[in-house]
Amino acid sequence: MNREQKKALIAAYKERKPGDGVFAVICGATGEAWVGCSRRLDTHQNRLWFALRTGTSPHRTLQAAWTSHGEAAFRFEELDRLEGERSQSEIAQELTRRLSLWRERLKARVI
Repeated sequence: MNREQKKALIAAYKERKPGDGVFAVICGATGEAWVGCSRRLDTHQNRLWFALRTGTSPHRTLQAAWTSHGEAAFRFEELDRLEGERSQSEIAQELTRRLSLWRERLKARVI
């Protein structure tokens, strides 16, 4: 990779828009689900999986299920993504509303 390609990739990374939305972590072995919201859906799985792999997740029930069933039993699903320009407060309110809806639909715990 040459210098110009590297600069273009860095610029594209810096200009990307945040991926605000709601996600679910689902255990295929038990059917349990956990839902959460994130300002960066595209990177949230990596952060969550790292904490689970190292045993440092603050979400006790999720960590216990992960330890019991292993990484292969889990999947990360993007459930809802916010589109359009919104203020920070509008984003927070909409994420809270959608998180509540998905929690009820999936009978899931919130993380």
